[in-house]
Amino acid sequence: MALKVAVVVGSTRKDSINRKLAKALVKLGPADFEFDLLDLGDLPVFNQDHDQNPPAPVARVKAQVAAAGALLFVTPEHNRSLPTALKNVLDWASRPYGKNLWAGKPAAIAGASPGAIGTAVAQAHLRNVLGYLDVPTLGQPEMYIHFTPGLINDEGAVTNDGTRKFLQAFMDRFVAWAARFS
Repeated sequence: MALKVAVVVGSTRKDSINRKLAKALVKLGPADFEFDLLDLGDLPVFNQDHDQNPPAPVARVKAQVAAAGALLFVTPEHNRSLPTALKNVLDWASRPYGKNLWAGKPAAIAGASPGAIGTAVAQAHLRNVLGYLDVPTLGQPEMYIHFTPGLINDEGAVTNDGTRKFLQAFMDRFVAWAARFS
């Protein structure tokens, strides 16, 4: 049976470089992994008043997280922290209290940015949140991609051999990490 991996892209932008990176990583994943890209674009802002009866988009995403055996976070950095869409889905799927759907699922974090340090600060903040949510997170290799135009196309094809090898090594480590928990 395939291991289902929820892929959480922290950007909702149509032409997101992190969505391109996520597609590239999925292409490099093994055939016995099933990748499910979560759509965060229609999630309302978290509101605890809806814990017991969440809106339909929230119920959909929570079902996807619940069905996953592993997690792959691919995130941009907004103002030296997590993007709003990512924090929002983390909050929705960890509530109500005592029903944290993220807990115990192995995860890895990647991110791309046109900036030289990539998404290092956002990833550090995400690691803090995931630690609190009881998500065992792969420590190495860290995946900060300095994204340049044409590095990854819309279909997820990587045009640079060195980058492709680095992404493959990351996915190989993620696969081994996830296997430790299944």
